[in-house]
Amino acid sequence: MALSLEKVSAAAPGLVDLYKSARVSLVKSGLQHVRAAVYLVLDRSGSMRPYYRSGAVQHFAEQVLALSAHLDDDGRVPVVFFSTGVDGVAEISLDDHRDRIGRLHASYGHMGRTDYHAAMKAVVRHYQLSGATDPALVVFQTDGGPSSRAAARDMLCLAAELPIYWQFVGFGDPADQEFAFLRRLDELPVPARRPVDNAGFFPAGRDPRSRTDAELYDQLLAGFPEFLAAVRPAG
Repeated sequence: MALSLEKVSAAAPGLVDLYKSARVSLVKSGLQHVRAAVYLVLDRSGSMRPYYRSGAVQHFAEQVLALSAHLDDDGRVPVVFFSTGVDGVAEISLDDHRDRIGRLHASYGHMGRTDYHAAMKAVVRHYQLSGATDPALVVFQTDGGPSSRAAARDMLCLAAELPIYWQFVGFGDPADQEFAFLRRLDELPVPARRPVDNAGFFPAGRDPRSRTDAELYDQLLAGFPEFLAAVRPAG
């Protein structure tokens, strides 16, 4: 069951406003009674350095954590950091979220290139080993297309056999050609390439923190209801 406002207030008073804003978007989407495992995937390619330095990634992680408090009951979100490969797998929680992302990021050292498929594989493996029976909502943040586009596309199609929805979020100029691949990934045909539409994409802009919490949550949840409606009859 979802964590109550009282529990969130006690464990993480700084997240209360985010928790309330997420609730509004969940109700608008008809998801207020849905249970889901929430994952966060964060880009650590070299071009992401300004977003870590400014605190934008930390704030984004807190937004996702507050959303997860409605969808899951443990107050924790597994976090996969990636660049050329998987840089690290950790978690952010209600009782340990302050500066958590910056501390983890600093501990992983070198920032490499942008490649998705190893991070996607890590999420799938974690989900399968967890024994979860609820579907998963994966918030996948990046600032550009992957080095191996075929590997990312193939991984997404393979993962469509599982109840996992991938919500890609782009940090950067919405008009940047770096996001052209993600737009095409979002439009992969069903059922020719995958049994269900298991992915969405939206650009959060050059300054993701300027977007209101309400806007972000509406976008994060935009494709999830249709995905749930599709996977239930598909088993």
